[in-house]
Amino acid sequence: MAEILKGAPVAAALTERLTARAEALKARGIFPSLAIVRLGENESDVAYERGSIKRCEKIGISVRRCALPSTAGRSELLSVIDKINRDENVHGCLMFRPLPKHIDEREICEALQLDKDVDCMTERSLCGVFTGSGRGYSPCTAEAVIALLDHYGINPAGKRAAVIGRSLVIGKPVSMLLQSRNATVAMCHTKTADMPAICREADILVVAAGHRGTVDARFVNPNQVVIDVGVNMGPDGRLCGDVNFDEVEPLVKAITPVPAGVGAVTTAVLCSHVISAAEKLAERS
Repeated sequence: MAEILKGAPVAAALTERLTARAEALKARGIFPSLAIVRLGENESDVAYERGSIKRCEKIGISVRRCALPSTAGRSELLSVIDKINRDENVHGCLMFRPLPKHIDEREICEALQLDKDVDCMTERSLCGVFTGSGRGYSPCTAEAVIALLDHYGINPAGKRAAVIGRSLVIGKPVSMLLQSRNATVAMCHTKTADMPAICREADILVVAAGHRGTVDARFVNPNQVVIDVGVNMGPDGRLCGDVNFDEVEPLVKAITPVPAGVGAVTTAVLCSHVISAAEKLAERS
């Protein structure tokens, strides 16, 4: 039986440390604040927003919600971003993506100030991830993978890692974060030849394919740690990951569940970025 790497203990440990940092900021007259921008009523966005607000409340971060209809236009959204940029009392912004097709997502994202981009929405932040410059913040989900590995004492240094998925939200940035921890990383995608063979060689397998059941027994080995980032709706109407958990769990060393795995850590990482942004403001004051 594999060790189940649950996200709740990781999030709880982060929350405890972040609460102390938030209190220290408040003692200096700085009250950490996050702006959340959402277009439409996508069920997964609403659920993540609800979880983010709950985590912020635990830590002591105030939240300003801006919920717009899915029909909102370019000028309205740019106006919202401009207000967030000019408000010195807002330290970070989370905007749910993808935006509706009638909106130029790149234009909207690039309008946000770098120091308020707490979920790596801008190309400037991505540049920081890929160059290792330290500018900006990593995508929260990608960083949550690293936080979970750290919490459970799994050091990527010298290990072989395989990442399934090459999106700019998870696949590519988590590959760079693993490399920054001295792992040797293979990136797999829909055009990868004999993907199961490549994944079987990995010590750490991160699955961000976006399709349930992508990974089965063919992809794993007994000494492997499997991190499932996928969130899908199963045929029974329940959440599931990209990994066939029932088939893979008995065959590997450790695995994250879905739900209650990486997703539970992501909101805590988001809060850590907001606290860091507020601390940087305090240093400049």
